[in-house]
Amino acid sequence: MHPHVGLRIQMVCATAATIMLLIGGCGGYSAEANRVDPELARKTLEEVLTSWQEGATPESWQQKTPQVVVQDMEWKSGKTLKSFEILDGGQAIDANLNCQVKLTLTDGETGERQRTVTYYVGTSPVLTVFRAPGP
Repeated sequence: MHPHVGLRIQMVCATAATIMLLIGGCGGYSAEANRVDPELARKTLEEVLTSWQEGATPESWQQKTPQVVVQDMEWKSGKTLKSFEILDGGQAIDANLNCQVKLTLTDGETGERQRTVTYYVGTSPVLTVFRAPGP
């Protein structure tokens, strides 16, 4: 495994753990009390990916109302999103909507490439869009 891949996985796990601690607070986290709103989750995912395609940064979503916590390592590293297609309506599992998305990415080094990835989108108690770790 390339050293950068291991570091990337550690960063993703650390970010997810931090968010879960923030969401859970002192009283603990209850998936039942924080069920995902599938319609809002899908709309949020589409808006976030559209903003990437238009040149926004993941951090810009922390300045919006409502605030959205966004994590995608390829976006953060400067890859450009040429196009995307949300492939399904998503699967609601407790606090997240899991959506398969086909991305077409470009950068100066590797050119254009397509990949299908999973995003976990949460709507309660805060809006979150996290890309699942993977190739």
